[in-house]
Amino acid sequence: MQVKAIFKDTDELAIVVKGYPRLSETFIAQEILTLQNAGIKITIISLRHPTDRKQHPINKKIMAELLYLPEYLSAEPLRVIRSWVKVRSQKGYKKALKTWLKDLFRDPTPNRIRRWGQALVLSAELSPSIKHLYAHFLHTPASVTYYAALLTGRSWSVSAHAKDIWLTPHWEKNEKLLSCKWAVTCSSYGFKHLNSIVYGKTQLSYHGLDLASLPGPPPTRLPNTGTKTEDPIKLLSVGRAVPKKGFDILLDALSKLPSDLNWIWTHVGGGQELKRLKKIAHDLAIEKKIIWRGACDQSEVFDEYQNAEIFILPSVIAKDGDRDGLPNVLMEAASQELCCIASDVAALSEFIIHGKTGLLVPPNNPDALVHAIIKLSFDYNLRIEMGSDNYKRLKKDFCHITEVNKIIDNLGNSKEDVTNNLVEP
Repeated sequence: MQVKAIFKDTDELAIVVKGYPRLSETFIAQEILTLQNAGIKITIISLRHPTDRKQHPINKKIMAELLYLPEYLSAEPLRVIRSWVKVRSQKGYKKALKTWLKDLFRDPTPNRIRRWGQALVLSAELSPSIKHLYAHFLHTPASVTYYAALLTGRSWSVSAHAKDIWLTPHWEKNEKLLSCKWAVTCSSYGFKHLNSIVYGKTQLSYHGLDLASLPGPPPTRLPNTGTKTEDPIKLLSVGRAVPKKGFDILLDALSKLPSDLNWIWTHVGGGQELKRLKKIAHDLAIEKKIIWRGACDQSEVFDEYQNAEIFILPSVIAKDGDRDGLPNVLMEAASQELCCIASDVAALSEFIIHGKTGLLVPPNNPDALVHAIIKLSFDYNLRIEMGSDNYKRLKKDFCHITEVNKIIDNLGNSKEDVTNNLVEP
């Protein structure tokens, strides 16, 4: 299947993201590259400068223009003031200011003030030839995009994912969904929630994977049941060390595995919880069986997938309500024919079929994790069968091109509707 080519070389699009490039958001980079290949000239608007020391190879293929907005308004006051002077006489300024003040009254935070300043700069500096704004994430990137759209008369749309859905106040989700031209989200779990707020505005669009751009699965995995000290079962988790990933629950489970099962667990990812997790591992006396890789680029991550024998994602709903959508790491593991153990929470069951492509366990349940790890560790044939079925499901039902074509259709419809409404900066 090929990406739709319904755009001319002159078609332009601004994509607003929280930070670019980022190691934790390969799905955004892949979507941008696919839109680029569809003939769209893209400008990436980033609210932050990159903080990762590494970047994925895919980012080098993206030829988009980059516009970094002032991350902190106090660092670039003249830029903000110049932008305000330029846009305050625009037709949409009064409506945008009224909307922002209303939002500020309900959310009197420095973050809300910063988003207004960034929207002023975006409105002043964005090329007049760009007629549609597309935000990734429904929280802060959508706020900047929403205000800029009001200021300039452009249309806008949003792709919602996980944290941004569950931690954004209801009133804000409602007003953004009413304002935007269209919205997409990457799980049925998130779709049902957003569609219940504003019916008919949101469309389900799974991320999927572009398998043609990824390494194929390893030709074979040697039989191993963890019975030999020199050949432990290789367990793998990929994800930021944040509460919703449940890695503390997994550490508890690992400490309870029987002594006759030899194992090693590798964690890939950064995150503010790493120091705490390492302390937990030390207190549980399992730190010698753990490899902390930290943040890795895509090639390094796929090396880990290919070497692993069981992938584990023990997600939970965090105390503040944050939770996963449908993490791409599950699909990446499937692309390498890995069987998976995952929590039956949020949208994870939309990909993992219990007993077929992996095992689902209740969240916050280390004992259930123990039983699942033991079952797959001691049954090599079951692991191989589930890994194969996992790969087949990925190829059949989660095609990246199919899903991005939905976005391309929406963008094609959007570009026909905005010409008469646009207020040039």
